[in-house]
Amino acid sequence: MSIQIYNTLNQEKEEFIPQQAGKVSMYVCGPTVYNYIHIGNARPAIVFDTVRRYLEYKGFDVDYVLNFTDVDDKIINAAKKTGETVQEIADKYINAYLEDVGALGVKKATHNPRVMDTMDDIVAFIQELIDKGFAYEVEGDVYYKPRKFDGYGKLSHQSIDELRVGARIQIGEKKEDPLDFALWKNAKDDEISWDSPWGKGRPGWHIECSAMVKKHLGETIDIHAGGQDLTFPHHENEIAQSEALTGKPFARYWMHNGYINIDNEKMSKSLNNFVLTRDLINAHDPEVIRFFMLSVHYRNPINFTEELLESAKNSFNRIKTAYQNLEHRKHSSMNLVNDADNWMEKINSFKQEFENAMDDDFNTANAISVLFDITKEANQYIQQDQTQAKVIDAFQAAMETFLHILGLEAWSKDELLDEEIEALIEERNEARKSRNFARADEIRDQLKEKNIILEDTPQGVRWKRG
Repeated sequence: MSIQIYNTLNQEKEEFIPQQAGKVSMYVCGPTVYNYIHIGNARPAIVFDTVRRYLEYKGFDVDYVLNFTDVDDKIINAAKKTGETVQEIADKYINAYLEDVGALGVKKATHNPRVMDTMDDIVAFIQELIDKGFAYEVEGDVYYKPRKFDGYGKLSHQSIDELRVGARIQIGEKKEDPLDFALWKNAKDDEISWDSPWGKGRPGWHIECSAMVKKHLGETIDIHAGGQDLTFPHHENEIAQSEALTGKPFARYWMHNGYINIDNEKMSKSLNNFVLTRDLINAHDPEVIRFFMLSVHYRNPINFTEELLESAKNSFNRIKTAYQNLEHRKHSSMNLVNDADNWMEKINSFKQEFENAMDDDFNTANAISVLFDITKEANQYIQQDQTQAKVIDAFQAAMETFLHILGLEAWSKDELLDEEIEALIEERNEARKSRNFARADEIRDQLKEKNIILEDTPQGVRWKRG
């Protein structure tokens, strides 16, 4: 089965065929860096990292670009409040973003372009749009003319007349038509600015991504992705700018993830229900957060509650415990050949089911269901009197592959290995012999925290993962 992607542009699933065999160019709209990111920002980071991981698993070389908007009114206002420079504010929150998404298992992008580093390209892009008649300058401001571009509204599936109804000219704007949007803004005295043919100023939001895409990935890219809220006007305006300039399709596949609700209400500042990713990471295992985010198909809204996160934690722990129990059982397995083929066929069927789920518009919810199914089968297998190392290895390899594609690990860095558990049990035995019951109880509690259950039997101490 080939990979099918739901393309927002055409509102249907389409077979994914990249422009160049074996290579994928992918651009994801990153954050405006004026504060720590909230979980709404974390969702596209996780979702499209998983898309990238699966494409790489399928053998594609993915050129993955995620930008930072480091020049914006919000950043300028934050700098004024703190007395820091715009660049200092941007640097601080870019580092914070990378730290937060890194904790969530997001791989480093091929490129992380910044607006400040793309200014010459932005100015050249705008000048060419003026030369082609798609933009005009008024007293140091430059505006784009959507009516000049045939097809404006095709991504958000709105007609130009529908868009005209809600458009307004704000106080201080000098544009000719309410639909026109800013490519360049004339500098105010107390704001950061750059030289341009139209005087000192800074770029509008939409032109930044068009220029960065062209600089790092070319005139036409395979996948452009971001949150659903960016469809209009941001992505719509990117298309208008880029296709007016090049005369070529801007992006062949458009992917948008759904919103996040908090306790069944849309996350918003007015409701004061924002959840910062950093706070969530400090309170919960980052892998559980990622697992939770992927438990719902990326195009659907996801409802965040502490209860649902706790449920995700329990589900994820069941998967990890099954993997770890396989590891423990491996040491007592035999190198038999009987019945191995049947088990190997079952495991291979799970691999196919997992790929079928991911091939269907990266349906991580269904992929996780397959992960539960193989976990159940693995648990049943190790209940047998005799197990085979070959089969256990195959179960583990499949689970590792599924988890890696999802950006998860079967064995967390802070979890105890079998030999470490055995050493602690031996220390506990010695503590009990020397009547150091406090230390013995301490070790039991330590192991219990790590989900290791001890059983004192006439034959000695046995342990298992809970």
